[in-house]
Amino acid sequence: MGTIENHRESIQRMAKIAAGLYLLITVLAIYTHFYVPGELIVAGDATLTAKNIAASQGLFRGGIFSELLILLSEVALTIILYVIFKPVNKTLSLTAAVSRLAMTTIHGFNVLNNIFVLILLSGAGYLSVFEPEQLSALVMFFLEGYKYGFGLGIVFLGLHALLLGYLIYISGYFPKVLGVLFGLASLGYFVDSFSLLLIADYIPGQPLVAIPIALAEIAFPLWLLFKGINLEHKD
Repeated sequence: MGTIENHRESIQRMAKIAAGLYLLITVLAIYTHFYVPGELIVAGDATLTAKNIAASQGLFRGGIFSELLILLSEVALTIILYVIFKPVNKTLSLTAAVSRLAMTTIHGFNVLNNIFVLILLSGAGYLSVFEPEQLSALVMFFLEGYKYGFGLGIVFLGLHALLLGYLIYISGYFPKVLGVLFGLASLGYFVDSFSLLLIADYIPGQPLVAIPIALAEIAFPLWLLFKGINLEHKD
């Protein structure tokens, strides 16, 4: 009996850690993907964008550092979610974990686009072969590459959210409405990512897409934090 209680306490601790990681990722993502680009990137103006980044390299580097923290947190969160849902369905839990890790890997490589921006604006002597306008155009090129690389990673997050929603729904650990919210969030992720990749001039984060994603990604960690996991039906 003591072993069962210890296991349950361990799972509940992991749930709290997962909640903390979820909320940390959310805060860092707002800074990295909304605040920093909003302060530095001017749509359609490569010259002004390059000047902004050159003048505020600390802010731009802070965005890169924040994203690295997100990626490290994603790895830890993925493992914890796998452990929590493994008893529900091992295959689906593993597939969900691999999908989220695929996103994390793509986003990790995608950070290189922002590092290339810093190199272009470093003032290194070998870059003197480029005219200022050319450097600005290359900066915008890599920033656009970053945007599309991010969208590519979100395709795999959509699959993760779909499977996670199903696992939540059938597990009995949580209210079924949380599973439904993740199902809607997965649809939002798919719409946003595929539209970005396939539709010219598509602007990600449309309200009809963003709202169900925000509801799922905030409601679930808050439930983990304050309610935990209902393990009473499990031995």
